Amino acid sequence: MKMIIKGGRVLDPASNTDAIKDILVSNGVIIKVEDSIDGAADSVIDAKGCFVMPGLIDLHVHFREPGFEHKETIRTGARAAARGGFTTVCVMPNTKPVTDCVEVVKYVVDKAKEVTDINVLPIAAITAGQDGEFLTDFENLKAAGAVAVSEDGKSVMNARVARQAMRLAAEVGIPVFAHCEDKNLVARGVMNAGNKAKELGFYGIMNAVEDVIVARDILLAKNTGAQLHLCHCSTEDSVRMVEEAKKAGLPVTAEVCPHHFTLTEDDIPGDDANFKMNPPLRAKADVDALVKGLGSGIMDVISTDHAPHHKTEKELSFTQAPFGITGLETSVCLTITELVNKGVLTPLQMAERMSYTPAKILGSDKGTLLPGKIADITIIDPEEKYVINSDEFVSLGKNTPFNGREVQGKVRYTIAAGKVVYSCVGGNECIIDKDVPKL
Repeated sequence: MKMIIKGGRVLDPASNTDAIKDILVSNGVIIKVEDSIDGAADSVIDAKGCFVMPGLIDLHVHFREPGFEHKETIRTGARAAARGGFTTVCVMPNTKPVTDCVEVVKYVVDKAKEVTDINVLPIAAITAGQDGEFLTDFENLKAAGAVAVSEDGKSVMNARVARQAMRLAAEVGIPVFAHCEDKNLVARGVMNAGNKAKELGFYGIMNAVEDVIVARDILLAKNTGAQLHLCHCSTEDSVRMVEEAKKAGLPVTAEVCPHHFTLTEDDIPGDDANFKMNPPLRAKADVDALVKGLGSGIMDVISTDHAPHHKTEKELSFTQAPFGITGLETSVCLTITELVNKGVLTPLQMAERMSYTPAKILGSDKGTLLPGKIADITIIDPEEKYVINSDEFVSLGKNTPFNGREVQGKVRYTIAAGKVVYSCVGGNECIIDKDVPKL
């Protein structure tokens, strides 16, 4: 099958391409990228006025399956990813059972192959049951398909165990995705320890909760040589420490989530758990540092930390509701609205933060539009304005603080290995699962 993508603004960080070009795809592979491509094709996509990027890659999502299918499943999560422009997602291990053994890794891999054409890559737990004590079998987990190890949702609080994990990860050649949170410092905190917490009478979460583990894990990466990726950074000191680590030549990368570069604690309207996330929304100084870090390249990646919950769970009060918000279906529009349109990132840098660099962290050859590569492609109309409506989400989770927010930037096509898995043309949306097309 041949496909030609015509007249789009091709953004390929791997070749430093930012130009109007055509792309020819045949049998799931990019054949050529040229100023003009004519000839017979099975389908032609008019991409005029659109960004044409390497398929977006999210290093940090929660699909909840196995064990919490009332929140999300691999199928519904993959559909949300496709709608959001993502062709590859990395799913965290805090499932039930925990993704801490070869059998659960294989379950995720096999289930994903059954239900979706996008790439769903499992991340394995660092310790058995995520209990923080006994290391899992990194080598066999990697062989089974795990692309990283993480204790996401928790930190490995024992520094000795954390060091052992990084040393083993360095030996095996698998990255460590660190959730930086000192559980002892969190106590009963539910939102940032600032003026909003005082106003609402809630226990706060200090910046130090994140910062002390960021510092520890950077030092352990220095000691062990492990490839360390810091998840959902939220504080100005995290940015500063990442910058220092890079100046020292350490193998450290870091991600920022759209909610952390868009909202502050002052945006929380009251006791609304759709604004409850971990790390919490911070102060303006933190947001400013995160934005500056993304613009300068100190912060490498934009990830969503997509964390769906059932509606009834998020209807509880701030003190009782679980942490987390959905993110896959709002990441593109928030990035364009808050970063590209404000001159923080160029469109090419957006493609770098959301595709090319995530691929490099995974050691993948995706994240590029070079000829000969698999045709994972995202096409975005950067001009379309609309209002976010969580009722339209295909994720089972509708928990977002952005409902009703006016944004700009709409995914038009998501193409995985040359197959259109999502399209939105003329207001008509179509998501194509692996087995059943659904309108």
